[in-house]
Amino acid sequence: MSDAHSARRERLREHCSASGADAALITRAANVRYLTGGAPRGAALLLTRERALLARPEQPEPAEPGESRPDPELAALPVPAEADAALAAAEAAARLGVRDLAVEEHDLTVARYREAARLADPARLRDLGRAVERLRVVKDEHEIADLRTAAEIADQALGELLESILVGRTERHLAMELERRMVDHGADRAAFPVSVGTGSHSGLECHRPTDRRVEEGDFLTVVLGARYRGYGVSTARTFVIGAAPAPWQVELHRLVFHAQRAAREALGPGVEQHVPDDAARSILQAGGHDGPSVHALGHGIGLEIREAPRLGPADMGKLDNRVPVTVGPGVHIPGRGGVRIEDTLVVRPPEEGGPELLTITTKELLAL
Repeated sequence: MSDAHSARRERLREHCSASGADAALITRAANVRYLTGGAPRGAALLLTRERALLARPEQPEPAEPGESRPDPELAALPVPAEADAALAAAEAAARLGVRDLAVEEHDLTVARYREAARLADPARLRDLGRAVERLRVVKDEHEIADLRTAAEIADQALGELLESILVGRTERHLAMELERRMVDHGADRAAFPVSVGTGSHSGLECHRPTDRRVEEGDFLTVVLGARYRGYGVSTARTFVIGAAPAPWQVELHRLVFHAQRAAREALGPGVEQHVPDDAARSILQAGGHDGPSVHALGHGIGLEIREAPRLGPADMGKLDNRVPVTVGPGVHIPGRGGVRIEDTLVVRPPEEGGPELLTITTKELLAL
């Protein structure tokens, strides 16, 4: 993997050279990890044309589960525990004779930016923008392998939950159990707080679990994801509890199921980002569901749970090969509940079999 991280840093050097900068200061945690392989909290990376210097606290906070060791090729700049590694790296840039230093303005506060400018003098600061985030969009096969493992862990945890007795248990308890099961199966941690919604809470986007108990006849929506070696996935499924589902539940689930499948099938390299959303939304509209209750379709995913690209009706960019995305349409009917079905997939061309489905728990409407 050290070769992969070195290649990533070289691509960033090329970007800096093309934009007129002779060094970059990386402070956003996910970007530091992407370029170094692993770094303690608060670390910063100074990347010049000749060297890569990792500024890191001498007494770092405990590492997160699954945190990798930094690339051994990196030179270390120890920073006192109470000091700011980004500012120490800016001061090092001045000592190294950097003239134009590109920084991640979107990650720095105004106060930190001003202090970095003072310490880096006579270097001039310029905005690096989201150059590293753009490099992160297309994943290599090492990253996809970690995503694949994260998906297997999430599927396993969800499958085990479906085999247990659910009636009478609270949303909060089920969410906590799923997070524990994912860790038990090898996850660093949950990729995000697990959401469990039952009855009128089902199908809600970003629902926080409550003490509402699962009842016979409820829809039950579960949204979860595991994080493995820093890489997270997201999946959502909706089931019905107890007896056979009501006709309206069958119809709503079928509608979202077909919308999700149409969106998945629309993925491909060169496809405009809005096309999968269009495919799903047209089916939901035909079924009479369009408006605030219709979820946005999806987004990129990786070291952060929400990354570029966005898959929305106004997004005009084009998808690339080896880009992992979520595809998760949903409909919520206030007072009744709803359905959400989401998968994490990797964009692949037709000659490679088309989109690679990572989360494989059944999407059929099971009566539990």
